[in-house]
Amino acid sequence: MTPVITTVLLLLAGFLALGVWVSFSLFAVGIGALTIFRDMPVDRILSQSFWNSTTGQELLALPLFILMAEILFRTRLAEKLFAGLAPWTANLPGGMAHVNVLGCSLFAAVSGSSAATTVTVGRITLKELLARGYDKRLLMGSLAGAGTLGFLIPPSVIMIIYGVLAEQSILRLFLAGLVPGLALALCYMVYIGIWSKLRPDLVPVETRVFTWRDRIAGLLELLPVFLLITFVLGSMYGGIASPTEGAAIGVLGAILVSIAQRTFSPATLWEALMASVRTTSMIGLIIAGAVFLSVAMGYLGIPRFVASTVAGMDLSPLMLILMLLLIYVLLGCVLEGLSIIVMTLPITLPLIVAAGFDPIWFGVFLILVVELAQITPPVGFNLFVIQSITGEKLSRIAYATVPFFLITLAFTIFIIFVPQLALFLPENVSLRR
Repeated sequence: MTPVITTVLLLLAGFLALGVWVSFSLFAVGIGALTIFRDMPVDRILSQSFWNSTTGQELLALPLFILMAEILFRTRLAEKLFAGLAPWTANLPGGMAHVNVLGCSLFAAVSGSSAATTVTVGRITLKELLARGYDKRLLMGSLAGAGTLGFLIPPSVIMIIYGVLAEQSILRLFLAGLVPGLALALCYMVYIGIWSKLRPDLVPVETRVFTWRDRIAGLLELLPVFLLITFVLGSMYGGIASPTEGAAIGVLGAILVSIAQRTFSPATLWEALMASVRTTSMIGLIIAGAVFLSVAMGYLGIPRFVASTVAGMDLSPLMLILMLLLIYVLLGCVLEGLSIIVMTLPITLPLIVAAGFDPIWFGVFLILVVELAQITPPVGFNLFVIQSITGEKLSRIAYATVPFFLITLAFTIFIIFVPQLALFLPENVSLRR
């Protein structure tokens, strides 16, 4: 079995090093390994796997949530978020720096994308807060960390992908991510508040006094976001809509928000549609490649071999998950999050289930690991997004992100010891659909 695993790893590393797309690399590794080590009709296996992986009904929600995010990206929603949150955060320890975290949390609940959350919120908050004299390093770090909440707070695109690959309920995954997502956002805010007290020079003294009238007016600015969250998530959890139907409601709501803010036009809708097609096609190919590689690895016997090897090491469940966390953190230095999930899930999921872990909980664990990958140099995607907004060197952005990386890592370890933080809602909320 060692030559098989070595060949698979060398093929995968070779294709990725050559810059071949992740999806094509997955297909190529599966085809190459089956051709070398098995006398099988690879073309038939590939075609059947491709069809099965791309025609699942659960995947219909994916392009719709992506389209919703693309439409909202072209509205003035980020400006409304800043205007609505500023009166509520100005007098908190850390001041308006909390707008980064709260704005990302709210936009995450209507976009499902980490990159969309980071760039949409960041292009407004960074400009406004830097003009007010806030420390640039604190702003970049908090934006990079909070931007990853787009993966954890539902509706999450990457949770849909995990649900499809792991054959788990997407609605239960959404429920599982809600409390950890809000708790992690609170951890970021606590850090900002404490650090600003220790370093008062990072946060300017707010001279403007915001009245309750200003705060109520701020809530009105946030009303479109609250309505979108209510209609999308409320329709799904209330049993009125499936995830796909909830996504369709979200697209309609995004269009209505765009019309209300006078940013809607046939040209912007066409741009959003084309961007959604490109993103969906990329993700669809990666999913198909991951499923095919998983099938190929099954035929090669790799998951069984790895499972028996790990079982022979006599690791406790705790040691197993901590070992996986270390491996995932290291992988996050060289691979982006989605690639990590699709390439490792065929091996890690059976191990996790055999060790007695809940697959729903493991989904939240993986999302947190992906969040770490998003802010880990040299390939952390959120770092590049912030670089495109600020023009700063990647090294400075990565340095600014270190505290939020450590907070996320500590939170991931915490959820290992307190799994009910993720499992309480899925186990106690009755889903009608």
